[in-house]
Amino acid sequence: MRNTPAPSAVSVAGLRRHYGATEALRGVTFDVDAGQIFGLLGPNGAGKTTALECILGLRQPDGGVIHIHGLDLRTHAAQAKLLTGAQLQGAALQDKITPRQALELFGAFYADPCPAGELLGQFDLEAKADLPFATLSGGQRQRLFLALALVNRPTLLVLDEPTAGLDPQARRTLRSMIRELQAEGRTVLLSTHDLEEAGQLCDQLAILDQGRIIATAPPAELIAGAQAPSRLTVRTAPPLARAVIEALPGVLATTHTGDTWTLDAQSPNRLLAELVQRAGEAGAELLAIELRRPSLEDVFLELTGRPWAGAAEPGDAS
Repeated sequence: MRNTPAPSAVSVAGLRRHYGATEALRGVTFDVDAGQIFGLLGPNGAGKTTALECILGLRQPDGGVIHIHGLDLRTHAAQAKLLTGAQLQGAALQDKITPRQALELFGAFYADPCPAGELLGQFDLEAKADLPFATLSGGQRQRLFLALALVNRPTLLVLDEPTAGLDPQARRTLRSMIRELQAEGRTVLLSTHDLEEAGQLCDQLAILDQGRIIATAPPAELIAGAQAPSRLTVRTAPPLARAVIEALPGVLATTHTGDTWTLDAQSPNRLLAELVQRAGEAGAELLAIELRRPSLEDVFLELTGRPWAGAAEPGDAS
């Protein structure tokens, strides 16, 4: 007898949503495997927030089907919500409520909530537990919102731009906490327009642009498929002669500024080895070498024909 495969943590098929004449989602389809960190990556206005709000039941789609752990949201929304925790973009609390009070209040809505003290400790909020929300830093607020998303002990976490607006240290801290939640066995579905975050944090990415999924794969696979060349920048003393550079194998394009050469190539490893050898033969000392490989920004440019833009335009639905 064959074993029935476990359903995806999230399954979205043909999702559509309009705002008047604007089609925010145009047949979006993707699956999130249990235990993954799955990212919806796209510029502001691509439809990421709309997709997450439909998955959370905060907006009714105009078409399509959504399943949470096999439960159809059209018929089992209440059951699906018990399995889900959410951290929404632009979330806020009353200025005077404390983290402990907020956690206890949210926990009162569930039969078996996670104790407030346990969550305060897990998210390093014990020192701020009884201070007003208004006194918390941006990073502390985001950690509190993440703790609130876990009050009902969910198996699925839906996070909308979880690190937006945070300083670099706070972003690193929150990303580490998200990885720890995955290690505990939870599935994480998040939206982001942060290319670095998408590449470092997510196991799988769906690139969303103008309401459509244009690519789905692990970040490394997306980057490996990019046609953009690698770029090698080298500075030497004295500067390498043009004849030396032109003799290097596999160079597609060159730029020369002062003592620095910038070389584009599809095989940077071979080029770098040859460059070091030729520089030694020419008696030139290597002062600096920088290698830039293709990135998710290059992937987006190749897929859409447009450069990556992080800023939202007026009236865009994210």
